[in-house]
Amino acid sequence: QVQLVESGGGLVQAGGSLRLSCAASGRTSSSYNMGWFRQAPGKEREFVSAISASGGKTYYPETAADSAKGRFTISRDNAKNMVYLQMNSLEPEDTAVYFCAADPLWYRSMWDSGKYIEAWGQGTLVTVSS
Repeated sequence: QVQLVESGGGLVQAGGSLRLSCAASGRTSSSYNMGWFRQAPGKEREFVSAISASGGKTYYPETAADSAKGRFTISRDNAKNMVYLQMNSLEPEDTAVYFCAADPLWYRSMWDSGKYIEAWGQGTLVTVSS
């Protein structure tokens, strides 16, 4: 099983940027699809984005209310076993704990719900001040 460790969270002013990193370890980590979720205080976990094992496909939520598409960009570097989430134009509503996730399967419904995802990191806190 793959192990995940997030970093890069912190306090930023509205309109600012942060880049989150997720270090994956394990013998087959480069064969896993990777993604980011977030959970704001008092709210349910929310899917942010996913990237395929090769990096050739990315997926962002379809709903306009939830989508960070256009402001957030997921990427990965398989040579370094790293996944990144570049977050620009941050808003106070983006304040949340951000979790890295990994799974060998690429089903959009699974990533949308977060159910049955094989591996999770411990999370990194992002706080956006107004």
